[in-house]
Amino acid sequence: MPKFYARRRRLSILAALTGLIAFAGLFNGPTASAALPTPVSAATARTYLASLTVATEVRTGYARDLFPTWDTISGTCNTREWILKRDGTNVVTTSACVATSGSWYSPYDGATWTAASDVDIDHLVPLAEAWDSGARNWTTAQRESFANDVTRPQLLAVTDNVNQSKGDKDPAEWMPSLTSYACTYVRAWVQVKYYYDLSVDTAEKAKLTSVLSGC
Repeated sequence: MPKFYARRRRLSILAALTGLIAFAGLFNGPTASAALPTPVSAATARTYLASLTVATEVRTGYARDLFPTWDTISGTCNTREWILKRDGTNVVTTSACVATSGSWYSPYDGATWTAASDVDIDHLVPLAEAWDSGARNWTTAQRESFANDVTRPQLLAVTDNVNQSKGDKDPAEWMPSLTSYACTYVRAWVQVKYYYDLSVDTAEKAKLTSVLSGC
């Protein structure tokens, strides 16, 4: 069982503060890091990274439907719709929470979109990557919680074809083209992996260490 269930009590205050930061993002304009719940500092990320288990990834048995999405988060809004509202500016929705207008800034590539259909919700730590590094041992309910986590810096509205290009790659294989977002990206990556007690492989750890050293 992942350690995050044991950690919840001692992290409850941090989670609450992170939630407040995410909520505040609803009222901010599109900047490179306004939408994503603020990740831990680079110093904390380096400490977290040092404690992560280094292990070879195991893909055997992976299927995306082992990570159920999208859950209802609030009212009629499912996870995708909730993130579109959180990350967008001047978002207008129907009574069913479908976004009909607004704008979305993608911090991965610096593009701004005015159609929700041009935006994907990225799992910052991809579902397949999570499976490879420990989630294969979780229950379906635990994987569902991971796939719909709007509290930690794990879900983000980004340009659809950029998300598709990223696929299930880790930072050793893919980083945002907007280099000014690199520190935020790896800090978030390490925070999510630490919270969910997921391992890292050798190349992944080396890349994370390298980027964090310049943050």
